[in-house]
Amino acid sequence: MKKAYLVLQNGRIFEGIRFGADGDITAELVFTTGMTGYIETLTDPSYHGQIVVQTFPLIGNYGIIPADFESPSPKLSAYIVREPCAEPSNFRCEESLAKYLRQMGVIGLYGVDTRALTKIIREYGVMNASVLSELPSDIGAYTKKLAAKELSSDVFSVTCSKPFVVSEDGSPHIVLWDFGFKGAIADKLAQRGCKVTVMPATSTAEEILTQKPDGIMLSNGPGDPAVYTDIIANLRKVVESKIPTFGICLGHQLLALARGAKSTKLKYGHRGANQPVRDTRTGKLFITSQNHGYAIIPETLPESAKMTFENVNDGTCEGIHYSDLPAFSVQYHPEACGGPQDTEYLFDEFLFMIGGSRNAAE
Repeated sequence: MKKAYLVLQNGRIFEGIRFGADGDITAELVFTTGMTGYIETLTDPSYHGQIVVQTFPLIGNYGIIPADFESPSPKLSAYIVREPCAEPSNFRCEESLAKYLRQMGVIGLYGVDTRALTKIIREYGVMNASVLSELPSDIGAYTKKLAAKELSSDVFSVTCSKPFVVSEDGSPHIVLWDFGFKGAIADKLAQRGCKVTVMPATSTAEEILTQKPDGIMLSNGPGDPAVYTDIIANLRKVVESKIPTFGICLGHQLLALARGAKSTKLKYGHRGANQPVRDTRTGKLFITSQNHGYAIIPETLPESAKMTFENVNDGTCEGIHYSDLPAFSVQYHPEACGGPQDTEYLFDEFLFMIGGSRNAAE
């Protein structure tokens, strides 16, 4: 067994045992509370550039199942668990968690007190951290430099390199603007009979509109939405076309910024499958799956925008409807793999909006 150390920018050190790939890494440290869905967590591009801590103590008990992947490969920097399951049991299982991490070059660490680690993140907030084979001789100087490092996730590292089509013969035609999309989003649209054209994050407004879509889906993705100024500028042009638009997670944030709102970084974000949200129009509650570190500031929304969902725990903005556009968005994941599917109906609302727009055009 190879020992390694997790060093936090606040000076705390956790000793653990390596599994997966060897190596040292520095990245932002976050936690996720899902009891299941670790396969989706590993392959969710929104975790790009982050060290992910699983709060549930046993991870890997049903192994690795490629059919459940959200993207072809992990984008996270490292993976920390209390206990990995060495002998998974599931009829769909193809390999163990440890073997998968080794194959994909992902650094893993186990034997860590993930409960204590999570409590620190909740109190201190997300922070920089390093996985190291050996501790530096001057830990104080090291953590000072660690805290000063500017680390970021990157949409352009996880988006597709060129357009491609899912479900070629479907209708209506949806452009899925890829900021690091989860595969389940495309699947939900294809299951409803849609043709889905996936477009890179680097696409211009003209390239998006040239596809002549009936609707536009703005995907999830990693990082601070405010830094993607080129995407926001192109999105501002796209929505002026009045094509029905649905944003999820980062897509929700980018749409709001394109309409003049502001965003803020949360202390430790919302990551897990148990986030309660309330529909502000009906009072109905939903349990949702989420993965984000930023949120839209409700007070900065334009007059044409109304907050439609709020987080029950902290009151943050979870959904927006635009009265001057055929557009709406949510901060959470209605495709919710793996997690509750209470809000999958939003895909049907999107298609209903498209149907109304098409009929009006005709």
